[in-house]
Amino acid sequence: MENIRIRELEASDTDDIADIYASIVRKPVDPDFKALIEKHARTENDICYVAELDSRVIGFMISYILTFGFGIEKSAWIATLGVDPEFMGQGIGDRLAREIFKLYKRMGISRVYTSVRWDSTDLLSFFKTLGFDRSKFINLKKEL
Repeated sequence: MENIRIRELEASDTDDIADIYASIVRKPVDPDFKALIEKHARTENDICYVAELDSRVIGFMISYILTFGFGIEKSAWIATLGVDPEFMGQGIGDRLAREIFKLYKRMGISRVYTSVRWDSTDLLSFFKTLGFDRSKFINLKKEL
């Protein structure tokens, strides 16, 4: 896996990311998902990386910077990530996260947040291995 290259997300990666995401959730992605990925690729303050093997995108991590959100200092948020199921368990998500963490640290950002479903034990375990723990925030929702 030393041939894996971590690089910044480009708008041209959108279809590859949509394919990876669809293979993980086992259903087609909504067109809004693709539009969101393209938006992240074009937004300067978003920190988004892909993992490439032999010019093939095999993983991605989408994150962005938060400022002045409900009493927290400038911080980062991991919105979503995915690794092609063929390559899961080989440290690709870990490499993507560590590259993003290095960049955030250089930017002076000391806290990174994410949100995970309570029953997603695989994702909870992944984030635990990266050093994540519960925060003081509670996710809220309202049905409309």
